[in-house]
Amino acid sequence: MSRIHSCADEASRAEGIRAAVEAAGSGRLVVLPTDTLYGIGCNAFDNAAVASLLAAKHRGPDMPVPVLVGSWDTAKGLVREFTPQAGALIEAFWPGGLSIVVPQAPSLPWNLGDTRGTVMLRMPLHPVAIELLREVGPMAVSSANISGHQPPTTAIAAKQQLGTSVAVYLDGGQTPVGEPSSIIDLSGPVPHLLREGAISAERIGEVLKVAPEVIRGTK
Repeated sequence: MSRIHSCADEASRAEGIRAAVEAAGSGRLVVLPTDTLYGIGCNAFDNAAVASLLAAKHRGPDMPVPVLVGSWDTAKGLVREFTPQAGALIEAFWPGGLSIVVPQAPSLPWNLGDTRGTVMLRMPLHPVAIELLREVGPMAVSSANISGHQPPTTAIAAKQQLGTSVAVYLDGGQTPVGEPSSIIDLSGPVPHLLREGAISAERIGEVLKVAPEVIRGTK
């Protein structure tokens, strides 16, 4: 049975986090607040749970699931090589609304979809998300909506779409940003902005010392 746990005070938040950690540990799905939108997540290394996540969203493996982390050091252990570009972006924008696509460490036993050897990483700027991620470890997390429907900015809106496919909903109130993260792909020779969202191409380009037109692919 699904339940929404309020995270409005310390006691209820602790109860909700415990329930979410237990759910993730047993292969079930959790909805959590982030700084940008609400996400549906599971243990990133539980391939059956990742398959359940994709099924809940009515989505196939052709759209791989991103991974959220609770610290910079966790991200370093998931990549094939921690490059200066990745380091500069993480220092500038994490925790925050930037997702970074990088070549993944080759030994990782996960199946996030058709990633072609890459992984999309982000560290969200939300205390409930950070606390959960530090308890569970890396989590496969996608926006908490059925594919093609409006991504939710509240736990109630997420439950209206996902219902009993999710075991635990953590209610952290309205998400602060309310729009998707920006996505920068660092897996090729030139950084490429796949989606311009919470963080502008100008701000990303300033950190990378690359013109925004170049990372947008318009020059």
